[in-house]
This record gives sequence, C-alpha cells and structure tokens, in this order.
Amino acid sequence: MAASASSTSLKLSSPSTTASWLRHRPLSSAFGVTTISLSQHRDQPRRFVVLSMDAKPTILVAEKLGEAGLKLLKEFANVDCSYNLSPEELCTKISLCDALIVRSGTKVSREVFESSAGRLKVVGRAGVGIDNVDLGAATEHGCLVVNAPTANTVAAAEHGIALLTAMSRNIAQADASVKAGKWLRNKYVGVSLVGKTLAVMGFGKVGSEVARRAKGLGMHVIAHDPYAPADRARAIGVDLVSFDEALASADFISLHMPLTAATKKILNDETFAKMKKGVRIVNVARGGVIDEEALVKAIDAGIVAQAALDVFTVEPPSKDSKLVQNENVIATPHLGASTMEAQEGVAIEIAEAVVGALKGELAATAVNAPMVPAQVLTELKPYVALAEKLGRLAVQLVAGGSGVKTVKVTYASARAPDDLDTRLLRAMITKGLIEPISSVFVNLVNADFTAKQRGLRLTEERIILDGSPESPLESIQVQIANVESKFASAISDSGDVTVEGRVKDGVPHLTKVGSFEVDVSLEGSLILCRQVDQPGMIGKVGSILGEENVNVSFMSVGRIAPRKQAVMAIGVDEEPSKQSLKRIGEISAVEEFVYLKL
Repeated sequence: MAASASSTSLKLSSPSTTASWLRHRPLSSAFGVTTISLSQHRDQPRRFVVLSMDAKPTILVAEKLGEAGLKLLKEFANVDCSYNLSPEELCTKISLCDALIVRSGTKVSREVFESSAGRLKVVGRAGVGIDNVDLGAATEHGCLVVNAPTANTVAAAEHGIALLTAMSRNIAQADASVKAGKWLRNKYVGVSLVGKTLAVMGFGKVGSEVARRAKGLGMHVIAHDPYAPADRARAIGVDLVSFDEALASADFISLHMPLTAATKKILNDETFAKMKKGVRIVNVARGGVIDEEALVKAIDAGIVAQAALDVFTVEPPSKDSKLVQNENVIATPHLGASTMEAQEGVAIEIAEAVVGALKGELAATAVNAPMVPAQVLTELKPYVALAEKLGRLAVQLVAGGSGVKTVKVTYASARAPDDLDTRLLRAMITKGLIEPISSVFVNLVNADFTAKQRGLRLTEERIILDGSPESPLESIQVQIANVESKFASAISDSGDVTVEGRVKDGVPHLTKVGSFEVDVSLEGSLILCRQVDQPGMIGKVGSILGEENVNVSFMSVGRIAPRKQAVMAIGVDEEPSKQSLKRIGEISAVEEFVYLKL
C-alpha cells in the first residue's frame, strides 16, 4: 500500500505486535487510524494499521463564512464546513476539532466544551456579540473565545445613515403607497437634515463613523459616551455632552451603545419625557436598549415623531407587534452588517484571530479570561473580586460628559514587589471600569489594549507595609482624576473620585469613600448617603427599605465627628424601587445619596 506525500504508512506483520504498539503508544489527535484486513489465506488474514500523520489542526466552521476567510483557514488547517448541525451533532463532532467558528445561530453550550474532552482550544464568533457562547464554560475548559468586532463598522454606520435619511423623507411609507396605486404627495412631506441636531449615543467605532457622515449632511452633531476621547470628538467636530443634555437637545437620536445591565431599556418612559417633542430615533445597535412599549406610547403621544429600527428586543419580532406595525416606524431585519464587503471582512478578521490563537499568539479580540495557575488564582480570588467591584463602584460615581481618562490604583502590601504580580488585578479593575457601559469583555489578555483603545490611562503605585506577607494585599485604592461626581462625598482631599477596599474573611469590603471611612460588604448592591449625623437615621432608612421588603445585608456609618457630617453605606440584596429611593432622599437630614449596582 503506497502512502501519499503527506502521510506515513507503517506496516506491522504481527497482530500481537500491532496490539502491543497501540497499547503502549497513545495516538495524538493528529493521527488518523485505519485497520485493513487482507484475506489472501482464509486461515491467516494479514492486518495492516495505516497511520496518516497530519500536523495540521482541524477547524470546524459551523455557519457560512466568506471565501476569503475560508482560504486563510485552509492555508493553516484542515477545515470542516458543516452547517446546520443539531446540538447533538455538534457535540459529536467537536471532540475531533481544535477550533470552532460560528456566527449567531449556533449555541456553543457547556455541553459542547465538555464533549470536546479538552481538545477544543479556540472558539471564533464571526461578529461582535457572543451571547451564544458560554464564556464561563469556555474559560473553565481552557478554551479561548475570540470575536470580530471591527469589520462591520462601516456597514453598520452606513445602514444607520440610510435609516436616518429614509425616515426623514418617509421613503418606506411613500414607496408602499405608490406600489398600492396611490399618489399622496402631501401626506409624505418630510423634514430636512441640514441644521438639525443629531445626538449620537455611544461614540465608539460605529457611532463616530455615523457622526462623520452626518456632519457631511450638514447636521450639528453632539455625542454622549463616558469613554470617548475628547480629541477624537473635536477632530470630527462633535461636542461631547451629558446624557440628559443629549436627550434634551436632539432633533434626531442615533443609538450605538452596547446592551449591558446599565443600558438595558435606557430609553424608557422617564427618558422619553426628557426629549424634545417630535424627536426622531434610529437604532442599529441592540434592541434591548429601548423599552419598546414605552416607545409605542411616546409615538402615540407625539413625543417621538418617527423611529427607524434595525434591531428588536426579540428577533424576529411578532407579526402583530404594535411597534413594527406603527405607520411612523421603519423596520429592517437586522441588516446592519449585511453588505458583501462586511461579510468578507468579518470572515477575514475571525480567520486571522483563530489562526493566531492556534499559533499561541495573544489575541486582542479575546473575550474571556485566560487560564491562570490554580495556586495563584486560589490566593488572589477574593482580591480579584474586590478589584472588579471597586472599578464598578468608581465608574458609577462619575458624573457629566467629561469621561474617565486617568485612573490611579494603589496597592498596600507587605510583600516584596517581585512577589506580587498585579496584572490580573489591574485587568479586573479595568474590567470593572469599562464593562458596565461597553460591549467589550475585558480580561488579562486584552485589558491593557482595551484601556489604551478607549484613551484610559491606568497607573499603579505600591505602598510597602511592615508586617507579615501572608496575605497578598492589605488594601486596594482606586482614584479617578479630573471628573465630577454624582456623589460629591466620593471626592477625596486630592480632588479625585476615590474608593478603597480590602478583603475580610475572604469577602470584599468597601472601607473608604472619598475621605470617609466605612465598612460594608461588597455583595448585592449599595446605597451611599451623606447625612447630618444624628440619632435615628439608620432606623429611618432601614424602615423605608423594610416596607418594600428590601433586605439590608450590611450597614456602616463613617463620620467626621459626632453630630457633624457622616456617610452611611448600606448593602442591599434587592434593588429598591425609585419611589423608595426618592423617600430616602427626602429625609431632611440626608444631603445626598446614590444607588450603585455591583
């Protein structure tokens, strides 16, 4: 039997020798095994084991990918294009694959990672969102997840502008009318874009490209984004403003924010009430950022004149959706990335990311945390949680449209500098700062890259303490410079928003806000109140929360001096209603308060 140029054939004359060889030499997944019987003599069959040795990894492409991307993959690996696999079929195939590429239609569940038996090293998502990939399971099984976040940028921006112009001139409605045999010129009088104010909500890649094009149409463009670099906005001719100012000033609003806990239903009854009457809204971002029932009510009330939507909370929306059927709404079936050029770009971007990851290169588009040595992770685990929560607290205390640019992290430890690797802690602080208002998933691989990309400068400082180095850290302090705060007491003597914490009995605690010492467990969520220090305050606040069945897990009061100012930190297991928070703010001794989600 002849071997091909890329294979090696091994002939073993004795069945016993063959069995022994296979038993003592486990085969790599790169080997294919075939056993052939040749019955020249009925009583003495001869057996051959043919081992085809191929050093190339195997990549399973489970959904259609552009030819340019497939070409790149095939130059490096064996590529198996198997579309429309059932969950069971995917679990069966995956144990033979080193990488998997999907779009949004394939669910990469925990069962998929378990079925891979450790062979699957990379999952590539051809697009931005990774809702269909179980990131926790991927990380537990040592599998890197990468996406393709940039190739769709221009296509999405162009679709946003297309919806903007089509909406302003009633293109879809007029087209349907003419095709129905009508000629209603007076009914479909539009509005001009020149001189109108467009508010771009989310000034990332897509938002900034929409702004460029809108400027070319003669529009005045403003934007809201806490992380938008001011110099980039100025270069385009865009003014960065606060969220409320953007809502109040805009004739048109274009949404380009990710769907996070902070942005879910960010356009709701309350925010619609702050808008100009007759505002027009475009959404090519994520459906969930709009409360769709509230939008229907705002259109019916005349607050919103028109909406042009490419995305919906549930896709596809129901056929009898009041929103879709409204004559003042233009709807498209999630076409933001649907251009031939974008599809090819995504294919190339994800192919390069997957191939790079298989080569062992660090991937800037990684969306899950890499594996960390077990002993290091065990020791740092509570401090990792503390670091992320301090970042989340600090960024939620920032107010205004100036954005977060300069962050200083101070570690207090009795350990020598070379005995404490802070990369993971720094990454988790960056994660806490960025993820609440971004679609980027931050981890050790991409933290510094992500921070730099958003103009965030994070510096670290260490305070060496005397004492036992048994614990890696005594405390972590996070300071955000050159920003205003929605809770003025969070501004320390240095003029920065400051939070500090430490780990107690394995649990992260907040120990300082601004210049006030507190002690509250960072579990659930947090209410901070600055008050006049007087008897009964804890009882008054506790009673309001108790009436709503909100469980208080922890409470601490830090004060300057008796009967002077104090800050009360309250840990709560459930989110209080707006009415309860309003009642807390109306207590005469309460000077300011803020609710923070952890």
